[in-house]
Amino acid sequence: MLFAASIGKSASGQVASLSEEFIQTSLSFSPSSATGVGLHQYKNQNLDNLLDDVGPASLEKQRQFYRGFLRRLNALEAAGLTPEDRADLRILQDQIGLALLDLDQIHSEQHNPTIYVEALGNAFFSPFTLEYAPLPSRIASIVERLKQVPRYLDQAAANLTSAPEIWTKVAVDENQGTVGLINETIRKAVPADLRQSYDAAAGPALGALARFQTFLTATLAKRNSADWRLGSDRYTRKFAFVLETGEQPAPTLVRAEQELKQVRAHMLAVATPLHLRMFPAHKQHRELSPEAHDNTIVREVLDRIAERHSTPASFLDDARKDLDEARAFVAEKHLLTLPANSNLQVIPTPEFMRGVYSVGGFNPAPALEPKLGAFYWVTPIPANWPRQRIESKLREYDYYGLQLLTIHEAMPGHYVQFEFANAVQPESRRALRAVFGNDPYVEGWAVYATQMMIEQGYPDHSPEMELSFDKQLLRVFANTILDIRMQTMNMSDQDALDLMEKQTFQEKEEAEEKLQRAKLTSCQLPVYFVGWRGWRDLLERDRKAQGGSFSLIKFHDRALAEGAVPLAEMDSLLGLGK
Repeated sequence: MLFAASIGKSASGQVASLSEEFIQTSLSFSPSSATGVGLHQYKNQNLDNLLDDVGPASLEKQRQFYRGFLRRLNALEAAGLTPEDRADLRILQDQIGLALLDLDQIHSEQHNPTIYVEALGNAFFSPFTLEYAPLPSRIASIVERLKQVPRYLDQAAANLTSAPEIWTKVAVDENQGTVGLINETIRKAVPADLRQSYDAAAGPALGALARFQTFLTATLAKRNSADWRLGSDRYTRKFAFVLETGEQPAPTLVRAEQELKQVRAHMLAVATPLHLRMFPAHKQHRELSPEAHDNTIVREVLDRIAERHSTPASFLDDARKDLDEARAFVAEKHLLTLPANSNLQVIPTPEFMRGVYSVGGFNPAPALEPKLGAFYWVTPIPANWPRQRIESKLREYDYYGLQLLTIHEAMPGHYVQFEFANAVQPESRRALRAVFGNDPYVEGWAVYATQMMIEQGYPDHSPEMELSFDKQLLRVFANTILDIRMQTMNMSDQDALDLMEKQTFQEKEEAEEKLQRAKLTSCQLPVYFVGWRGWRDLLERDRKAQGGSFSLIKFHDRALAEGAVPLAEMDSLLGLGK
């Protein structure tokens, strides 16, 4: 057994038992994912030696499992459930709803080649980087998976009937990253006694990858009738399962647009005295119209701030330095209890994941093996980019922007939140909330934690940092506006770029990459805004409930100790009255 569930006749015991069963069975459908979260054995099978089965029979097996499991969950006696059980039950129900929506209506398996490419990349990257066993054992598992690549890619090609042009384009780029991972990165680390078997398996695998690349570029690229937009009905259903707030997209959009206006006004108030100091000869642009005046004042200050930035060569090291400084600040201010582990590594983003993680990201320690390494990914700036594109990226992630990224992804953002989640008990609950955690809780914490750091004076109470964070908040609002309007209201590319570049002061490179991301994903971009609002509201409710005994560190520790539950469940879990 993976862990001991409190199995019994009570409804509470049944939730624990069902959680364990759901985690193991659903992960067994994707051995590449299972390795990444730390599940290595299932029903006497070594999952690390297996590659996903994406054939029609396997997909139908998954569909029937989810339908049957949902019936079992719905039969539970709700009256016997604790608030903790109800939170876990909601996670299970919504995960099943999301899976069935995709299998029955969205059909990613027929239209999205990136899901196959990224799963394949992770199938090799996870055992290569996660030290859950000695390297020779992990390389041996990689060899077994390499043998199955031709079958897997044949299944993928058979499934894919049509794809949006942008999805195929990204799949082509990421597929080439997987080739490099197999042919160069892993090959260099193969022990001498395994080189022959590795080469024997890698040859046909690389051949299959080359054939799949040809399929993508010569065949699927011509079958481009599929639309990346979900449309209102499917989007609204997915929105409910992913966000888990009970809110609809339309009012969320209204709130995001209102917040955008309010923060723009605050930015003008912060930027005006800075502009007077930086550009005294500009006479505050009193000759311009009100909108042009506001945009010009803020933009000129942001542009001056952006002049202080890393170089392509120092980008990764600067992120490491920012991490150390942020950790020291959290400790000095006693903002929360810092994790005792020191398992966070700052590494370049894997090539096959750079389509989505164009700047950086956080990859936590495996949910079922939390003592292993966690990774803060920082995406290198390609040396072959033209100078103007490099400068645009470095200006977007300038001295303050890179600090904000590091706070969000690592300290005290995602890394700290996941370390708290690793202490949730019992094990069945910890695993459920780690593997299938609520995205608004996770991403909302990172945005909220960044704002909290700025409010506490990080790094030096500078208005430049305050203005830079406001720019980040504008991005949070724009993410929501983009996702809802592009997926359900046919927002054009140009309108999207105008929103980002003119209304939220994003650099051209950043805006174009975000536009691509908005077409690659759905219902993911709003989780930052919905989660940030949820955390801010929860803070105020706890402050009101605790009165004079309120403590910021106690609030953070209590709320983080729950793990990534739907934020709508937090009031019950913390004993707060709405």
